[in-house]
Amino acid sequence: MSSLYIGTCSWKYPSWKGLVYSAAGNINYLAEYSQKYKTVEVDQWFWSLFSENAPALPKEDTVKEYIDSVPTDFLFTIKVPNSITLTHFYKKKGDKELTPNRHFLSLELFGQFLDRINPMASSIGMLMLQFEYLNKQKMKSEDEFLEQLGNFLKKVPRKYPIAIEPRNPNYLNVRYFDFLSAHDCSHVFLQGYYMPSIVEVYTKNKDFIGKTVVIRLHGTERGAIEEKAGDKWNEIVEPKDGEIDSIADMIRELKSKGVNIFLNINNHYEGSAPLTIKKIEKIIFDDSSQIAKPKQD
Repeated sequence: MSSLYIGTCSWKYPSWKGLVYSAAGNINYLAEYSQKYKTVEVDQWFWSLFSENAPALPKEDTVKEYIDSVPTDFLFTIKVPNSITLTHFYKKKGDKELTPNRHFLSLELFGQFLDRINPMASSIGMLMLQFEYLNKQKMKSEDEFLEQLGNFLKKVPRKYPIAIEPRNPNYLNVRYFDFLSAHDCSHVFLQGYYMPSIVEVYTKNKDFIGKTVVIRLHGTERGAIEEKAGDKWNEIVEPKDGEIDSIADMIRELKSKGVNIFLNINNHYEGSAPLTIKKIEKIIFDDSSQIAKPKQD
């Protein structure tokens, strides 16, 4: 029987008062969040490559705070630091050349990251390796990408499930999904930005999907929806009902095949992740016995 875990991308949004939280301000947001949902995406540790000095890693007290705030059946999906997944530093204004990141796919740094999050071990549902769009300057080909990633995956400790999120649409082919199967990894379906529809990607490759997937619902133009929302993420400002219906059909089919699903929803998708979750719940919660359903207030 498959499990469906639905949650949001991050959680500390005071404007969710009344939707998720009893108040805004001096409260334990994660503790209240975890009474309503059974999973959340942690992306704050992704932003770790700020200079050529030592990358930032999770702080011990933060990890302890998170694990102390949630029940034992709660699961985190965690984005691995970008100091491990970026081939080069982000280009700054005025930069003429790309600066290579010496920590790209570093086994040592990944090991240090695992040590930092070890107290969360029983509550880690997935580690996600998110790669940016790789042009020819950063990666010559899909062959090179899969070779380097494969060498990394063969050597890293496999304490936790790992999912891969490539942002090169042309990489999403049979060879890539075969690679995931060979290395016991899951795929991250990203809805948004310049990526093709996840339903389209799934339809083309459904025979090669593994036992678990992550679906991340993001929007397209962050600036535009931020302007509409005004930093208050408590209303739907860009409804995507037709798209959600198609994604719900995809989720039903995945469930029927016994695939476990983490569904992570961003405020930038429609304007309010909790309200998008309510829409999706209404559509797909026909058989709640097969779903890791949020707790009721």
